[in-house]
Amino acid sequence: QVQLVESGGGLVQPGGSLRLSCAASRILRADNVMGWYRQFPGKQRELVATRSNGGDTNYADSVKGRFTISRDNAKSTVHLQMNNLEPEDTAVYYCYLRFRALPGLDYWGQGTQVTVSS
Repeated sequence: QVQLVESGGGLVQPGGSLRLSCAASRILRADNVMGWYRQFPGKQRELVATRSNGGDTNYADSVKGRFTISRDNAKSTVHLQMNNLEPEDTAVYYCYLRFRALPGLDYWGQGTQVTVSS
C-alpha cells in the first residue's frame, strides 16, 4: 500500500503561480508514473500532467506552456509548478500514482483545492 499526501493548494489571483507537491509514503522502486489530475464540479477527473520515473512526461493541452511537472525519484515526490493561472484552472487537484506492473491499480491523494479568482 502507498499513501499520497498533497500540499500547496490555495487561492491565487489570475496570472499568479502556485506549486503543488505530493509525497509517497514509501520509496517507489518499481517502474511507475506519478502525476496530477484535476476535477471540476460535476465532472470526471481529467489529466493535468504525468511523469514517469524514467522522465517521460505527458501534459494536457490546456496546461502546456504554463504548468511544469517534476519529480524527485530518490524522495518519491512529484511537484506541479503552475504559472499564469486562469480562473478556468479552479478545481480540486489530485496526486496520482500507478505502477507499470499493476495497470489496473491507481493510487490517489486526498485532493487539494486550487482557486483562481480576483
